[in-house]
Amino acid sequence: MNDEEHYQQGMNVRRAVLGEQHVDRTLSQLTPLNEEFQNFITRYAWGDIWTRPGLERHTRSLITIAMLIALNREAELKMHLRAAFNNGVTRDELKELIMHSALYCGLPAANATMHLAQQVFDEMDAAKR
Repeated sequence: MNDEEHYQQGMNVRRAVLGEQHVDRTLSQLTPLNEEFQNFITRYAWGDIWTRPGLERHTRSLITIAMLIALNREAELKMHLRAAFNNGVTRDELKELIMHSALYCGLPAANATMHLAQQVFDEMDAAKR
């Protein structure tokens, strides 16, 4: 598969996981500084790793969220908490993941994530009204 095919495959997965609005907003903000980086993310993260056959997207979402909790990457974590629902992850599964992370990532990380998850849930619920 060439770079363009990886890009197209990655864009399909990226849109399915993150949502059309998020990807369109990102693409509308391309600049000479970030354009190559966004292409790189699409080809490698979404077109190569997220398309591998070894794990379902549901599992990849949970793993990604766990790693982002451990790394304290709030912006990416918020994005992936929201995106997890596109992969069939439930609120109860996210709650259990956050509870589990308290043991392995620490209480402050889990506490911050619990607040962030509630914020994401509230925003999603408000958008449905």
